[in-house]
Amino acid sequence: MQKSLLIDPAKCTSCLQCEMACSFEHEGVFNPAKSRIKVFEFEHGLRAIPYTCTQCADAWCMQACPVDAITKNLATGAMEVNEATCVGCKVCTIACPFGTINYNQSTGKVIKCDLCGGDPECAKACPTGAITYVDADWTGYGRMEAWAVKTHAEAAAGPTAGPTAGQGG
Repeated sequence: MQKSLLIDPAKCTSCLQCEMACSFEHEGVFNPAKSRIKVFEFEHGLRAIPYTCTQCADAWCMQACPVDAITKNLATGAMEVNEATCVGCKVCTIACPFGTINYNQSTGKVIKCDLCGGDPECAKACPTGAITYVDADWTGYGRMEAWAVKTHAEAAAGPTAGPTAGQGG
């Protein structure tokens, strides 16, 4: 059974534990800047969303790599960067439509989520369950569509304190 990360933005408190766990696992330091998962804050910190590689089935990063340094781990489904092969050209960072591949200046190579070999540290470190590692069938389009509809409905409802500027009153 293939597994993947499921992220529930409603549960994220922006504690950055996922970033710290990731950077420690991969770099040996607690430094969010060296993490392969990032927590983006929106609406002046009112919403936070952890974001990392979605491990695309048709990975543009892998197709774009001129030296074939990105390959699929058949056991985990993760697209992994072979550091020995990577030449640091950053073409994959341009090809990724989600911006989840980053350049590591200290190594001169790119870094991205590799699902920690099938036991993601970010999911284990998340105290609220905003990041879980689940059966990949539970993370598909249907769930994202339902979330988008709900989020859109909440945003459309918005504040009802009266007319907005320019509507008169």
